[in-house]
Amino acid sequence: MAGPTIEEELNLLNDQLRRLKIEYEIFFNNPSKRPPADIEWRVQNLIRKFADGARMNFAQRYRYNEMAQRYAIQSDLWRKKTRIREEGYRRPQDAVLSVQGAGGGAEREAVRPVYGLAHQAKHGDEPFSVQCSDAEGEREKVESLYKALNEAKKTAGEDTGGSFDSFAAFVKKKTNEIRKQHGCESVEYSVEMQDGRAKLKAKAKK
Repeated sequence: MAGPTIEEELNLLNDQLRRLKIEYEIFFNNPSKRPPADIEWRVQNLIRKFADGARMNFAQRYRYNEMAQRYAIQSDLWRKKTRIREEGYRRPQDAVLSVQGAGGGAEREAVRPVYGLAHQAKHGDEPFSVQCSDAEGEREKVESLYKALNEAKKTAGEDTGGSFDSFAAFVKKKTNEIRKQHGCESVEYSVEMQDGRAKLKAKAKK
């Protein structure tokens, strides 16, 4: 009997992430509850299983990357809130953090780089990146870069601004300029967080 497909396991990961968030909210609102370690263990196992992205297509890798990033941000917040719950309030900001759920302003304190397709569970914190040689013919890559940049901007509390068409035109122009300047085959674009702000970087790739 065949095992679950990648799509089914990604659906399971998404369901487990939703359940984990709910269980943590219950945990922080109920002094007698234990942290949902069993669900978190299952989530971590699924994230590690697909960390190298080798068996997934581009759409699946992008979906995995979004979920892995979401878990990394939320788990950092949960660790901080758990420490505060165990040790008590030591600073004024601790009291704020303790009452804000995942997704509130406190989550911005937990921002890390937008993770690449090989998640930090295996390779350490890496920015989301794609390589473009023909931006006009690689719409799927440009769309994923646009989404990753907008997600990073939202996380940092910045205005997402322009349309996809204007972004695609910018990437096309930038790719052509860098390829011409450096005589390279492609250009690697990455989305990174620096000083709490989202940055789009481009570099020549031979």
